Amino acid sequence: MNPVRRPTMLIGLAAFSYAFLYFPIVILVLYSFNRDGVGGFPPRHLTFEWYRALFADASMWSAIGNSVIVALAAVVISILIGFPAAYALDRYSFPGKAAFRRFILLPLIVPGVITGISLLLLVVSAGIHLSLVTVALGHATALTAVATTEIFAGFSRLDRSYEEASADLGASGLQTLRRIILPLMRTSLLGTALLVFTLSMDEIAVTFFLIGRENTLPLEIWSRLRRGATPEMNAISTLIFVFSVVTIFISQRLITDRETDLSPTPEISGAAQ
Repeated sequence: MNPVRRPTMLIGLAAFSYAFLYFPIVILVLYSFNRDGVGGFPPRHLTFEWYRALFADASMWSAIGNSVIVALAAVVISILIGFPAAYALDRYSFPGKAAFRRFILLPLIVPGVITGISLLLLVVSAGIHLSLVTVALGHATALTAVATTEIFAGFSRLDRSYEEASADLGASGLQTLRRIILPLMRTSLLGTALLVFTLSMDEIAVTFFLIGRENTLPLEIWSRLRRGATPEMNAISTLIFVFSVVTIFISQRLITDRETDLSPTPEISGAAQ
């Protein structure tokens, strides 16, 4: 094979792969502006009518509000658990550390259906009524692994010389955590929070088993799609896609960004005060 042709073939294969993955999303976005609804290509008579109908849909906005509440709760819980877990994995040696690192990843490997059924049996046996609280706990359980792995990656990039200098100046462990570690981990924590929030907003498997009478956004869309696809569903799906892409891009940019300018970081000399 002519080696000059290989890049061209690889580029063509890559273009075909991306088209296969994203062309359906492009079609969905186009039909969200189609006045005649779903069907017929290419779409004609473009309009914002379906977006206006979406913004006037009270039940849809109620489901969005529920999803936001659940996602925020999942962010708080997963980071509160994931931060000390990641710190322990990065800084300490203890019996069973290798096994603990593997068990942390278990929620990412186990199918969401299994996680949902397990949590459902747990809350029912504990006499807890299904509600948004149980959904938030379920999301936090499933996404704590994500938070732990992302925060652990942030700790692995952290320069420990600042902590050592803080300890040399007489600062306690709590002072070092508050004035040194947390400010240095700010971008990593923010990126992790955005990623967990986005994944929680899209979660449906765990939600299906733990939801009570109130719907979250994915379940509201799913229940309506059972009666047939509508352009309004295309509109909300387009907004979700744009939101997910933006938040994931920001979170990954924050997680992978190394802070090169350390001048605004906390003053080491003040850590001992």
